[in-house]
Amino acid sequence: MFSHVMLGSNDVELSKKFYDALMEVLGHKEGVIDEYGRCIYFTDTGVFVLTNPINGESATHGNGMTIGFAATSPEVVDAWHAAGVANGGTSIENPPGVRQSGERRMYLAYLRDPHGNKICATHFM
Repeated sequence: MFSHVMLGSNDVELSKKFYDALMEVLGHKEGVIDEYGRCIYFTDTGVFVLTNPINGESATHGNGMTIGFAATSPEVVDAWHAAGVANGGTSIENPPGVRQSGERRMYLAYLRDPHGNKICATHFM
């Protein structure tokens, strides 16, 4: 459904360190810094970009916004969560675990990245 997600950062290098650790757990390569100073993660299913806001103003986290990353197992979700906490993220909401929405069961974990963005790793069971 999505081609890419672009996330604002006031410190792309700090964000890169954090997201490199998370992407490694998910089986993706580390981000590449382009000529504009953006950090880009290329995958077969989409692109994730960290960037200073183009308008020159400070990046802020979106209230009510969550970016979800697909994980291949509950163990990967747990490792993703641990890597995030170890690299400057903050665990939020309930501990990693099973959640249910109607008939759909998921194993997920939530973090705030170093800039306050809400992110999640999800394994659909």
